[in-house]
This record gives sequence, structure tokens and C-alpha cells, in this order.
Amino acid sequence: MRGLRRLGFAIVTHTHVAGSIHADLAAAAPHWLAVPRDVNALLPALWSSGVCKEADGTLSVAGLRVDELADKVGTPAYVLDEADLKARAAAFVEAFAGWDVFYAGKAFLCRAVAQWVTEAGCGLDVCTGGELAVALSAGVDPAKIGLHGNNKSDDELAAAVDAGVGRIIVDSLPEIDRLAALAEQRQRRVRVLVRVTAGVEAHTHSYVATAHEDQKFGISIATGDALKALLRCQDAAWLDLAGIHSHIGSQIFDADGFEVAARRTLRLRAEFAQASGVLLPELDLGGGFGIAYTSADQPATPGDLAVAMREIVAHESAALGTPEPHCSIEPGRAICGPSMFTLYTVGTVKQVPIADGVDRQYVAVDGGMSDNIRTALYAAEYSATLASRRSEAPPRLSRVVGKHCESGDIVVRDEYLPADIAAGDLLAVPGAGAYAHSMASNYNHVPRPPVVSVADGVVRTLIRRETIADLLALDVSGEQ
Repeated sequence: MRGLRRLGFAIVTHTHVAGSIHADLAAAAPHWLAVPRDVNALLPALWSSGVCKEADGTLSVAGLRVDELADKVGTPAYVLDEADLKARAAAFVEAFAGWDVFYAGKAFLCRAVAQWVTEAGCGLDVCTGGELAVALSAGVDPAKIGLHGNNKSDDELAAAVDAGVGRIIVDSLPEIDRLAALAEQRQRRVRVLVRVTAGVEAHTHSYVATAHEDQKFGISIATGDALKALLRCQDAAWLDLAGIHSHIGSQIFDADGFEVAARRTLRLRAEFAQASGVLLPELDLGGGFGIAYTSADQPATPGDLAVAMREIVAHESAALGTPEPHCSIEPGRAICGPSMFTLYTVGTVKQVPIADGVDRQYVAVDGGMSDNIRTALYAAEYSATLASRRSEAPPRLSRVVGKHCESGDIVVRDEYLPADIAAGDLLAVPGAGAYAHSMASNYNHVPRPPVVSVADGVVRTLIRRETIADLLALDVSGEQ
């Protein structure tokens, strides 16, 4: 039991009001996970607006039952609620009217999504040549595209310059020199922002916190290199310096970090104005807005974020006695994350003892860390629901695992699922829109699932399922 306490589990010694079975469950569950009154019920905050359960317990999305969907496209599959994603993009554009909203394509990008978010009024941020190619092939106006990246190759920079992207966010002093040379060679002016590290410790996992000093992104304000980078861009004949960029991390629920970042970046802006005589017109405060993966998460709405961030910029600008810059943000996860879930088929189910008198139900599905690495990578938490029927069985503390040869192959670390869940049942995991497909792999030579969208009861394939033939086509080692 001491081991459970070290892992952050609440140790419950009193009798649970709902009975002894619930007391045992609560003893092994993380503190934030409550025993559900109805194991079939959905928590709406975790799902897209088009998801509900039918009277027989079957999950449906945008008017299509998932059992019918599984018959059409198979499992595992990423299922996207098209109307929900479009609405979330539009909500950010509306809430931040007067600011620019750039969809962070790293969260999830395909040609259809690129078209949908730009039609909603968003620009598009890309961070590799591949993402840039998808955006351009989708017909996105290059002027609405920004290129990120801490280690852009000359080919990627050249592709962006040749395409005429609206902005390149430079990330190091050497990159500035390389980009300036490429722009001069092509005799093309390039609009740039300088990404800085503001020294902010965002309240998130260390792997997704990106504005503290000891990490790979940006140019440090504290060392003076950020000011040096701004001056170098200003002096480069073919670079048009537009402003400063800051991104403090991901899955952030409060505005405290943005307040500190705004204060430090706006102070840098004022210092640059003193040194150069030019007050930069733009400030990008990045993205990283959190979503609800579990009942423990309480994300802010776009409207709440907009009010808080506008107040922060106005207050800090007034304190410095400088006009407010034109601002932009970069939501990715907050737009597409809740719009997608992953649909699996259950295979093996095991009861595994984890403490005296306490078992955990292990539910293995036909996917795993190859289609969602986030749980294994940085202990991300997820939820799940039985999706193909209603169960009258009691809840049992469960762990959803994959089919890969890793003990860390976990999809959902802790969830209450029906005690009678069995092979052949469908299981749905919400919050898959951000990074599940983007970070997917072929580990153990497992083909990646398809991405399908549903609108008005009609399913459409956005990215087809990979096949064994696809994997073999890349393996040229046996060819003569």
C-alpha cells in the first residue's frame, strides 16, 4: 500500500457509502477519479458536441452510430466530428476578434482540416516542410501561413520563402543569418518574428513546457541574446522584422504564465524601441490552451481566454507607456483535440491483483502506443467509455492497454469501465484530436489507423488506413 501512496494514489481506509466494492476501488484509484454513479454515462466536457449515447448505450457521432461506423471503416480509427471542429475554430476567431488566430497544424493536420480552419478565419502555423506541403496542397493562401521550428533546414526555409509564406518565426541567431542569405539570393523580402524564451515555468509537464531557459526553443531574453536577435533581423536588408513571438507550453489552464510572458516580451519590445528607434507592431503569445481529457481538467473557454489575455496586454502596455501591439495566438489542441476520439475493439480482458483484495481490470484493445504515444511519453491522462452497448454491471477500476511489446503500452491509465466488458466490445477514447495521429508510429510494424470525419450521419475518409503493403513498399532491403 505504501507503493500506491508513492504513486499519488489516495489510500481510503473507511467504508465507502456506496458499499465495500466501491471502497476497494477508491483505494487504488487516483484521487481525481470518482466512482461513477452510471458507468454508461458520458461527461460532455470530454467529447465533441455531436457525440451522445443512444438508448441502447451505443455511442453516436454526428448522427452515426459507432457500430455502423466500425462496420464501414474498421478499428482502430480516429473519428472526427467535422461540425464541432469548425465551430471551435470559429469560436476562437470570434472571441479574439481584432487579433490574428493561427491554427497550430502540429496538433493535427490534413488537407481537409487546413481548409476548414482557414475558411473559419484562422491562419495556419506549420513547423516542417511536410506540414508546409500539406497546407499548400490544400490551397491555403501562403500569406496566411507561418513557419515555426527550432532547426529548420535550408531546404525548408527556401521552400517557405519561395512559397511566399506570411511569416517565418526565427528561433536562433544562426538561423537569422541563413534566412537573410536565402532571402538575398532570391531577392525576396521575408517577414519574420523572433521567438524568445521568457523564462516562464508553465504549470505543465516538463516535456511540453517551452518558455523556461533550459530547453531547445527560442532565444533567451535574460542573456540579452533576444535583443541581439531583434537587432540582427532589423539590420538584415531582406528581412522585415514584424515582432516578437513567445510560447510558454501546452495544456495550460490559467493565464498566469501568459501574464509573465507578456510583461517580459513587451519590456523587450520597449528596449528594442530604445535601441533602434522602431516600436515593433506585433506580439504573438503562442498557444498551449488546455482541454479536458478527464474530469480533473477545467479548461477555460475561448471567451474567457480572450478577456484575460486582452487585459494582460493592455495592462502591461500601459505600465510601459507604449501602444498595444497587434497580437496573435496559436491554438491547436483547443480546436481539434475534443473534436476527435479513437474507436477501438476490445480483445483480451484480464483481472490483475494490485494490492490486498484489490484487482485492476486490464482491457487490451487493437491499437495502443502506436496510435497514441502521449500516455507512455509523458503520463498523459485519458478517459474511455464502452461504446457499443449499455451495461448493467458495476464499475471496475480498469486500465486500457494496447497490443505492443511494451509494459508501458498504456492508452488509458485509470478509468472505471463495466465489470462485464469483453472481447468484441467497442471502446471509445475522447480527446484524440491533438497529437494522437500526429505522433503515431508503426511500432511493431502496426499500420496506422485512418482518420474519418462524420457530418450529418455521413462518414468520409480524410486519411486512409495504412496497410501491410504500405509498410513493405518502404522496405527496399530485399530488392535486387
